[in-house]
Amino acid sequence: MSARLPVPTIPGVHWENVPPAPVLAGVRMDVCAFVGVAPRGPARLPALAERDDGRPCLAAAGAGLRSVYAAVESFDAYRALYGGFEGPGLLPYAVAAFFEQGGVRALIVRIVPTAAALADGIARGTLDGVTAAGAPVTLRARDEGSWGNGLRVNLGYRSAPLALVAPDLTGFELLQAGDAQVGDLLRLRLPGGVLALRFVATIVATPHPNAAGERLWAVLDAPLPAVPVAAERVSGTLQADDGAGRVERHDDLGFDARHPRWLADVLVAESTLLWPETAWSDLGLVPVDAELPEPVALAATAPFAGGADRYAEIVPEDFFDPGWTPGDEEPGAGVQALAQVEELALLVVPDLYSPEPLVAVDPVVPVVSLAGADFAPCFDLPPTAPPALPPAAELDGLRLDPRLPADRERITELQRALVDFADTERRFIVLLDVPPGLSQAAILAWRGAFASAWAAAYHPWLTVARPDDARDALIRIPPAAVAAGIVAREERERGVMFGPANRIAATVLGPVERLDDAAHGVLHPVGINVYRAERDGVRLSAARTLSRDPQWRQLSVRRLVTLIARTLERELQWLVFEPHTAATRSAVRQQLDAFLGRLYRAGAFRGATEAEAYFVRCDESVNPPAVVDAGRLIAEIGVAPAEPLEFIVLRLARDGDGALVVGA
Repeated sequence: MSARLPVPTIPGVHWENVPPAPVLAGVRMDVCAFVGVAPRGPARLPALAERDDGRPCLAAAGAGLRSVYAAVESFDAYRALYGGFEGPGLLPYAVAAFFEQGGVRALIVRIVPTAAALADGIARGTLDGVTAAGAPVTLRARDEGSWGNGLRVNLGYRSAPLALVAPDLTGFELLQAGDAQVGDLLRLRLPGGVLALRFVATIVATPHPNAAGERLWAVLDAPLPAVPVAAERVSGTLQADDGAGRVERHDDLGFDARHPRWLADVLVAESTLLWPETAWSDLGLVPVDAELPEPVALAATAPFAGGADRYAEIVPEDFFDPGWTPGDEEPGAGVQALAQVEELALLVVPDLYSPEPLVAVDPVVPVVSLAGADFAPCFDLPPTAPPALPPAAELDGLRLDPRLPADRERITELQRALVDFADTERRFIVLLDVPPGLSQAAILAWRGAFASAWAAAYHPWLTVARPDDARDALIRIPPAAVAAGIVAREERERGVMFGPANRIAATVLGPVERLDDAAHGVLHPVGINVYRAERDGVRLSAARTLSRDPQWRQLSVRRLVTLIARTLERELQWLVFEPHTAATRSAVRQQLDAFLGRLYRAGAFRGATEAEAYFVRCDESVNPPAVVDAGRLIAEIGVAPAEPLEFIVLRLARDGDGALVVGA
């Protein structure tokens, strides 16, 4: 942990500067993941690899990822990546509610059908003006959905003069390093004005034929028919527009896979609209015309085609990965894409099932005015029917009616799978929605299916009206999404130790069902967190988990202990490399005392003194010789949160293989 001075060899007083133990900083607990259905956004990623210089590129073979998460820090950022409210899912409403309550960071997982080939539903288009091995060059939309049919792309060129020194049919000398690089496309002018295109295949240092030392020689990929008289370096500029406000421009592109800004690799690393196709991602692109004409305007290019929304094909099984097992090094699909994500603290799955379709989007009928410049009698046009719209896409495969016993059992089974995942990971809380439309008896029966401190339940569903939504109606949204934002805001403003109860739900018009005191009095003791309509707004009245153990009934307690455990796991990694000595144990104890003391002074623990609020043991009592001989180091930490009164004990253990484990 610290570098000590050599043992003194002469008499006298010698100072040894031993740095203090690092301060445990704590971890954030306000990051919420949302898993659901969106019109677009990252999903079904192709397999990726790395080139020798570390650049990401498409892999020649291998399975990609059906589900990935992306972080957003505002609803505008979400809308730019995943679209708005045009789809049939509740995901955008849930994410919007989270940010409106005060959340600041969300992780999004878009669900797409499992049973589909990589090409299904993905729009494709041709990049005009170039070929790859004589074949057309195809690009595809970054992800599936009809949104990709609005994509248009064009490719332009820029050329810069390049000095030719001692050229021959196979290459030329460079005046200085950097004048050209491997993979550069060159336009060479031959005698008679003939133009030829060649790539720089390699640059070698050779003995200078007319002077001492070496020269840099650029070798062309193919011999020329005549010695060139002039040369230009050619780079590309690719523009893309999705027709809905998202525009990209990629400059200084190379046309060969050896180029540091090879067009295919730039799209892999930088684009949010396009992927290259694997078929040409390792080939060179050759302009069809060495004159390098100006590109066709984006508006005049052919749009992509083949994109399709496959909402009806999504089923509940798509939210899970049956092949994933705890401890897998690679993340799974569905919610399992979030396995081992360190910053994740809350999980909401608003589209796990669809209790009812959303209100259809009304067609916009333009008003035609017959008014002229002068006053004249008015005539009414006969009414015309609005334009026919295709049938609205629905989540038919997710439709489950909680009022039907069989469907309610299926919903409960799916929610139990979420809770099982949270129980396995032991790093985040899954927030559940009580299924809508249930009687009080049915709610209590539903509650009986859960017994976990890693889950919390919210009731009833809430209504919102959004000015930026084309649906001209109130929308029922899952209450857990609103709770997630409230929890996140409370953690940032006051600390994780304060329960997010008795807080106003911003922008919520009201609960779908108004509960009186009697109904509330039945649900609160069993851990159902209820929203109540009050004079000043809709309030979240409680913050409890679904645990049946009294010491874990408060959400703030579970999250506080999780905060401590996650902080120790992250901040005590230095311990893995230290010998088991009294000095090491003392350093661990000092760090833990300082960290818990700060939490105590912030109001996290109950007790008149620190000794009443927490304890730390990291001595021979928990580290007997057998533990030391096995290469282990154990520290026990007891904390007394404001609720409950008893100590909750955590054990920090460094195993003989170096693994650091914190258990509670």
